[in-house]
Amino acid sequence: MKEKVVLAYSGGLDTSVIIPWLKENYDFEVIAVSVNVGQKDDFEAVAKKAKESGASKFYAVDKTQELVDEYIFPMIKSGAKYEGKYLLGTSIARPVIAKALVEIAKQEGASYIVHGATGKGNDQVRFELGIKALAPNIKIIAPWRIWNIKSRKQEIEYLKSKGIELPFKENSSYSRDENLFHISHEGLELENPSNTPNYSDLLQWVKPLGETPEEGENISIEFEKGVPTKLNGVALSGVELIKQLNEIGSKHGVGVIDLVENRLVGMKSRGVYETPGGTILYFAHEELERLCLDRETFQAKENLSNYMAKLIYNGQWFTTYREAISAFVDVSQKFVTGVVNLKLYKGNIILQGMESPYSLYSEDFSTFDEDNVYNQKDAEGFINLFGLPIKIQALLRNK
Repeated sequence: MKEKVVLAYSGGLDTSVIIPWLKENYDFEVIAVSVNVGQKDDFEAVAKKAKESGASKFYAVDKTQELVDEYIFPMIKSGAKYEGKYLLGTSIARPVIAKALVEIAKQEGASYIVHGATGKGNDQVRFELGIKALAPNIKIIAPWRIWNIKSRKQEIEYLKSKGIELPFKENSSYSRDENLFHISHEGLELENPSNTPNYSDLLQWVKPLGETPEEGENISIEFEKGVPTKLNGVALSGVELIKQLNEIGSKHGVGVIDLVENRLVGMKSRGVYETPGGTILYFAHEELERLCLDRETFQAKENLSNYMAKLIYNGQWFTTYREAISAFVDVSQKFVTGVVNLKLYKGNIILQGMESPYSLYSEDFSTFDEDNVYNQKDAEGFINLFGLPIKIQALLRNK
């Protein structure tokens, strides 16, 4: 019997090349697996293409709800933003995809898992760390690290030589990744940071600002323990809530960033990311935390959010490190419950007020009007003690 390999198959350029390449170079039975994480794919067409390319079996595994509940919402609760800007849309989907590949590999008794991530990118690390954590004995094949193909142009030529139809128009071959949370774009003019992105060709979801409505739109988002549960007063599943926020945010030009980032493998790369619903959720959640968290917890969480962002970006989801940070985050969210009102207008998210039964804001203490609860004379002793190290240093070193 032939050894079985499970291929992470999207039907895009890389995986379209990999099936015939595997058949040409190895005596394997190729099982193609497409993991549904909310991308707008026609999985029947993807299945047909996989089998026509030489796959013996095809699986479409729906992980959309799991992605939202067990990965995206914990990430949003943590406030993780890589290098302060990237909302980790590609990164956060990789562990759940790796999990699905491992599940099928175990079911089929496969000896190998194959992925199409390049040897220059982050995804090779994310996929393989996930596989190692969940199935350490399964072997991994990464064609980009071993074949003679060196570029997307050569991939296209290879497909043409095999008589396989290209999965896109040849003159618009951006490298894209799409899931429920975002869509990313790399390649073509973006490879030169001095170039302005060709947004009319590039953007798939979000309207360019010049095409957005002249009137803003007010929305409200309700959170329970840091998790968004209602949009405009209507209870929704996590998947449906993100879908609706994607539509609303896209209409108003919200959630597009042009980013030069530091890849894990050591080089800089440039991408344009569309994350309309995610951008809105991050904004609303952070504002509600400002209302409900005490100072020390809020500031400690700011630091931990950077560590969380880095480990998600680096593919370290299935680690004690991530679980420990998530445990802190879950405790911090105990009282992050309430409603945040927002206005969306021309790419902007404008806070319109918020309320929570666990608000730590006290008008009695914070007012500029006369009050009966705060003795301003107490501040003098506090300042004397707080500033004592500064005063002693000045006295002793400036004699």
